[in-house]
This record gives sequence, C-alpha cells and structure tokens, in this order.
Amino acid sequence: MRNFDYSKYKTCRWDNETLNYLARIHEYKGKQDLFLRQKPLELEKLVEVAKVQSIESSNRIEGIVTTSTRLGQLAKEKTAPRNRNEKEIAGYRDVLRTVHENYEFIPVTENVILQLHRDLMQYADTGNGGQYKTAQNYLRETRPDGTEFIRFTPVPPYETGPCVRAVCENYRRIAEDSSVDSLLVIPVFLHDFLCIHPFDDGNGRMSRLLTLLLLYQAGYMAGKYISIEKHIEKTKDTYYDALGKASAGWHEGKDDPTPFVKYMLGVVLACYREFETRMELIGGKTKITETSQGKKKLVTAKSSAYDIVKASVDGKIGKFTKREIADICPSISEKSVESSLKKLVDEGYLKKHGAGKNTFYISDSQYKNRHEYSAILIENSIGLMFSGTYTTDEEGMVDSFTIEYPEGPEKAVEALWHLQQEYNESCHNDGERSIVQEVIDEYIGDPMFYAHYADTPDAAIE
Repeated sequence: MRNFDYSKYKTCRWDNETLNYLARIHEYKGKQDLFLRQKPLELEKLVEVAKVQSIESSNRIEGIVTTSTRLGQLAKEKTAPRNRNEKEIAGYRDVLRTVHENYEFIPVTENVILQLHRDLMQYADTGNGGQYKTAQNYLRETRPDGTEFIRFTPVPPYETGPCVRAVCENYRRIAEDSSVDSLLVIPVFLHDFLCIHPFDDGNGRMSRLLTLLLLYQAGYMAGKYISIEKHIEKTKDTYYDALGKASAGWHEGKDDPTPFVKYMLGVVLACYREFETRMELIGGKTKITETSQGKKKLVTAKSSAYDIVKASVDGKIGKFTKREIADICPSISEKSVESSLKKLVDEGYLKKHGAGKNTFYISDSQYKNRHEYSAILIENSIGLMFSGTYTTDEEGMVDSFTIEYPEGPEKAVEALWHLQQEYNESCHNDGERSIVQEVIDEYIGDPMFYAHYADTPDAAIE
C-alpha cells in the first residue's frame, strides 16, 4: 500500500505562483467578515442561487442532467425525483445541505466519508451507497478519434479502506498542527482521495462536497455564496489536465501535487473575486473609470439600478437571461432589472433575442467577435448535427449565417423536428429554444413550411 505522510509539506518549498495565490486569497479572506455583515437578506439569496448552481454543475460534470425547471423544483424539495438522474441530483442536494448547515461538527474520518456517500446515493437504485468498491475501477479517457485508454488505475479494493483511513488521519494531524497552510493541504487531500477513487460511483461529486466541507472548516466561506462547482465545471478540461499531471508517479509516492494545488487555488481565488464583485453590487457600488488631470483611474461610486445591471452584464460571457442577472443583483427588484435591460437594449449596448420566456440577451460587443458568436450559435443550438458558414459586415459584426445539413433537406426536416422535441424536454436555458427556431427558419426558408409539419415529421419527409 502507498505510504501517506503529509508532514513532508512542512518543509516543502512552493514556487512564487503558488505563494502569490495564497497571498491574494488570504487578503480576500481578511475582508470576508466585513462582507458577511452586510445585507443578510441579500446574502441569503446568494446562498440559494449558489446551491442550485452547485447541484446543477457538480452533477452535470458527470453527465447527470435534468431540465432547468425540474432542477429548481428538486433543489427546493418541491418535487420527488422521477428517474435515475433526478435521484442522484436529490442525493447531492441533501449532502450539500448537510455540509452547509453542519460543517463545524463534521470530522474528517473514514466513517463520515462513508456516511456522506451513503446519503449521496440514498435515492439511487444501485444499493452501494456508503460501501467501498468491490471491483477494480479505472479512470478512462477518450481520444479525439473515439478510442478509449486508461488514464489512471486507482488502488485495488482491498487497499481502499486502509488508504482512506490513512489520508484522513494525515489530514487531521496536519490541520490540527497548523504548520502548513490549509489551502495547500486541502488540495493534497482531495488529490489523494481522487487517486484512491474509493467508490464504484460518486467519487467526483464526493470530492467536490469534501472541497466545500474542508474549506468551510478552514474559514474560507466564498463557496457558500459563489458556486465552486460551477467554476470547476467551467474549467473542467483544465481540472482533468491538472489532476492527470499531479497523479503521475502517485502509486510510487513520486507524484507532485503542485499542478492540482495551483488549479484549486485558482478556483478559490476566482470565487472570492466574484464574491467581492457581488458584494459591491449588493452594497450599491460599482467601479467606474474617472479621468483626473489627464490620468484615468478606477474608483468606486454609488450605483443606480441601471449601473448595477450594466456592471453585471459586463461580467457575462455569451448569452444570458433576465433571471441570471436578477440572481446576480439581489439588492434590486426584478422589475428594475427588466427596465435596466430594456434601456441597455435601447442604447444598443445589448442585443435582445426571442420573446417571452425564450428571451435572452447578448452583449453587442460580443457580436464583433465572429468566432465567439459562431461558438454561441453552434454550441447552444445545433450541436454537431449541422455545419454552417457566416458572413460579417465592414465592422466585423456577424450579419448573416447559413446552416447546411450534409444529408439534404428531407433529412434536415426530420432532424430539426427531433432537435426541437429534445430541446423542449431538456433545454437548460430559455434562450436556447429561440435559437433553435432561428436556425430552423433560416434553413427551411419558410417558417410556415416547418410549422405545417411540426407534429408530423414523417409527413415532412414524404
């Protein structure tokens, strides 16, 4: 069995990049108490938003998804899970609540990890919740050509229990000793946990729940208000790359966890930055550029609802909805958000798409980047089923796009019909449906032609 000795990190020399991460996170942590004394009602709303995002993102990383409506209902316990995915989402919700409400009283022990896994899998039909793996598992990766290979082989089943006990004991000792910064030891523990991979299912989700638990216990609370899981999902390719580099030589004790430590520090720092921005918005302040004596400087000024919404919009990439902006701005009413978005559209600062529940916005500046616009269109509407070409005007703004389907128009009608049915069931964002319809209208040429066959794809093919 591999030997674990966290005391070696007492004398470990970390590079300047890692130390810089630590210094900046410590600075944000110093402001944390001040932030948390502000606007408790708005902070509670941030908690609720972060919970939903955490439940969604942590499960989506593992391919566990449901519709936005169902997710919201499950997160608030307003409905019962209907299928396997929703059962696993409900399990994550319950353990996340346990961590949020009881982190101060949850020791890091083998039994606790087993109990948390039991609760994570309590609604699933597998019957293996709270039990270690009984067969060897493997971490597989898929090459661009579709072939699979084994990226890493975790410990065998008979070593799993002893390894989990060893890493828990090592973590507790070094945490109580306080001789190594907890921000360094937490990623080391998580890295070892993922290399052990103790369960048949749920290892990734358990690692993210343990991330929150250990950070909260160490006094780093940003993840309660800003979803750490969402930041991990947004950078999951980097996450897997860092984990792969850190795990080289792990079985022989020759691994270097630095890549994974840096990755996790970057995630924590990103959450603190976003938290500070949200708190400034809640406090009615935004940063603006002011010119004095010919020099530009960034200053903080009291904000109107319009200023708050505009600052929130500036922080968004890709398309977004009114609900997303309202979640970011809990200090102002939804009506104020709506009127501010309308003003930004009227000013040409935003582009509005769709109508009613399908409305979404894109910053006008994003249209000037042809590649970003193409990515938004392809990723959120037509996936890999179509190819497309785009034209731009003299200013570089996308002014038209053409959708092509390689198997011809008859198959295209059938494919478009199935595509819309799929989106009606599983669309994650209200704006996606309207993009799909835009693509349909653009490709078919006559929207009424498609509407005629909307419920009868077989007739369309004939």
